[in-house]
Amino acid sequence: MESHRYAVIMAGGSGTRFWPASRSLRPKQFLPLGPNTQEPLLLGTVRRIAEIVPLSRILIATGVHLVEATRALLPDLPAENILAEPIPRNTAPCIAWANAVIQRRDPNAVVAVLSADHVAEDEAAFRASIEHALTVAERGVITTIGILPSRPETGYGYIELGADREDGARDVVRFVEKPDLTNATRMVESQRFLWNAGFFFFRASQMSEAIARHLPALADGIGELDRAAERGNEPDALARLFPTFPSVSVDVGIMEKTSPLAVIPASFGWSDVGTWQTAWELAPKDPQGNVVPPNCVAIDCRDNIVADWSGQSSDGKVVALLGVEGLVVVQTDDALLVMPRDRCQDVRQIVDALRAQGRIDKL
Repeated sequence: MESHRYAVIMAGGSGTRFWPASRSLRPKQFLPLGPNTQEPLLLGTVRRIAEIVPLSRILIATGVHLVEATRALLPDLPAENILAEPIPRNTAPCIAWANAVIQRRDPNAVVAVLSADHVAEDEAAFRASIEHALTVAERGVITTIGILPSRPETGYGYIELGADREDGARDVVRFVEKPDLTNATRMVESQRFLWNAGFFFFRASQMSEAIARHLPALADGIGELDRAAERGNEPDALARLFPTFPSVSVDVGIMEKTSPLAVIPASFGWSDVGTWQTAWELAPKDPQGNVVPPNCVAIDCRDNIVADWSGQSSDGKVVALLGVEGLVVVQTDDALLVMPRDRCQDVRQIVDALRAQGRIDKL
C-alpha cells in the first residue's frame, strides 16, 4: 500500500500569534521557531513526512495569498500539489477538497493529514508513529495520533482512550474540547486521555463517505468541484463554491461522529509552537537561559528571548539587555515588541489594536 500513500499538510494561518515576526503574508510556518533555528516549520514538516511519503504525493493546502511564499520555500514540490483556498473555511472543507483531489489521482489512496507549523523533536519516534497510523488506516479504520500529556494543558483538546485493539492502537471513546485547569488536571492524572494534536489518517474513499454522512452540504459542494474538474474549470468553480462551504473543524464535523475510530498513543517531542513562550522553551539557550542572536548583548539577564527579524535597514544595530528577566523582545524593520514571557498569549490584543487603528500595513 505504500505506493498509495499521500500526505496533506495544512498550511494556512493569519500571522497573529508571533507578531511582529509573523504577518498575514508570513505566518508562523515560514519562521524557524523550533529547535532548529535555521529551518522554517513548514520545511521541517515536509522533510519529516517525505521520509515516508514521496514529495510527488505531498500536497500543501494553503491560502491564495500564501502560494508564492510556499513555492519559494518548496521549489521542488510539484506546482499542482499546492492547493490554494480562496478564503479560510476551517479544517473540514480544507481536508475534504484535498481528499477529493487525491482521490481523483488515486482511488485507492491512503491519506495522512498534518499541520505545517508543529514540531517533532524525536524524529525516529515520529516516523514510527506515522507508519503505525498509516498501517491501521490502510486496514480500513480512520485513525488519529494522540500525544501522551506531560502536564495539564488548557490550550489543547483531549482524546479519551478506550480498549486496546488487535492492531496495536486504542479505540477512541470521545474528543474533549479545551478544558479548564481543574478538568485538565483530572484527565491527565487519570492516564486515560491524550492531547489531540490534529493528525488524521484514512482511506480517501472512507473519508468521502464520512463527509457525505456527516456533512452532506459539504459533500455536495465537493461533488460539484469534481464535476468541474472533469470539465477542466475547477478554479472557477472553487472560487464560487469554497466560500459557501460550512466553516467547521474536521474534529467537530466528522471525527466526533465517526465510529470506529482508532488512536495511536505517541510521544515524540511534539509541540504546536503556539506562542513566543513555546519558542523560548524549544530553542537552544545560553547558560543563563537566554535565547539571543549574535548581535545581542545580555548582561545580568536570565530567561529572555530576543528575535531579530530586521533586514538590511538595521544592519549593525545592537540589541542590549541589562538586568532583565523573562522578556520577549522581537524586532523587525517596522516594529518592536517588548513584553513579559508570561503575557505571550495576549499578542493578539496588539494585532486587534492595530487593526482597529487601520494600520493594516503592520499586519
